[in-house]
Amino acid sequence: MTVSLPLVVVLGFFAWGAVKFLGVRTWIVVLIALFGFWLSHTFMAPAIESGTRSSVDIVNGSHD
Repeated sequence: MTVSLPLVVVLGFFAWGAVKFLGVRTWIVVLIALFGFWLSHTFMAPAIESGTRSSVDIVNGSHD
């Protein structure tokens, strides 16, 4: 059985778990999310997206 989840759902689950179980304050999660949003509008965005896609491909393995 194969389950496909968007990366944002997985990251959201980890953020919720950090707030709920690790005691991370909500404002820190919001600040990090805003930083990521603003970072996506910089010259570094293509490199970050490429690195993320490569990492996901490595984790998923080759399906050829």
